[in-house]
Amino acid sequence: MSILPEHLFEILAVFLAAGLVKGALGLGLPTVSMGLLGLFMMPAQAAGLLFLPSLLTNVVQAVEGPGLRQLLRRLGPMLLACSISTVACSAILVFAEPRNSGLWLGTALLAYAVTGIMGFELRVSPRSEPFAGIVTGLLTGVVTGATGVFVLPAVPYLTGLGLERDRLVQAMGLTFAVSTLALGLGLWAYGAFPLQSGLQSLIAIIPAALGVRLGGALRQRISPASFRKLLFLFLAVLGVQGIWQGVA
Repeated sequence: MSILPEHLFEILAVFLAAGLVKGALGLGLPTVSMGLLGLFMMPAQAAGLLFLPSLLTNVVQAVEGPGLRQLLRRLGPMLLACSISTVACSAILVFAEPRNSGLWLGTALLAYAVTGIMGFELRVSPRSEPFAGIVTGLLTGVVTGATGVFVLPAVPYLTGLGLERDRLVQAMGLTFAVSTLALGLGLWAYGAFPLQSGLQSLIAIIPAALGVRLGGALRQRISPASFRKLLFLFLAVLGVQGIWQGVA
């Protein structure tokens, strides 16, 4: 995989923007990165480049809040199911036709954007949580393995647990960190994550971290509701673009 130096500026800009969204909302770095990187590189290449920025930012997000051990126990079945499913389904991202991967990625982005714009909210009862968590993990792994995007259906499920805001952000960081590790393992197992990918991924850490810091400052100046609407509209545009490229 040779993506530098011809796309260096684009890569830095993508991770700065994705980090900005991550800092403001607590999620969105993989989603925005995959959507933008997919405009000028293969999905499997984009997923490899995303590995370190996504892992580090989400690990920090997961360990910042209290009660990490309790979250691990509560989300353990979902995380285990997601890990197994992601590793198994990573073959889709590696071996599928690039056009199909772009189509699936565009569909996932558009679906996520539509649910956000419509204000869809899932409610998970304590009684159904164990089974729902496993099903959510398996489905999230399929979507992650096929597109490199972690958000569906994990984020609606986590939101539906009724966690308070800081704990929800921590739960998303934990889930995305585990998904990132599983995706990296899957790509490596199928020969799509060579050492060069990891070295190039180091470059993306700096703009991603800067973006997260700027996003945190932005969060204090704009209402979360307004920013989320802009994000979902932006993702909808990326989703339509991916679908158009896939069917054209």
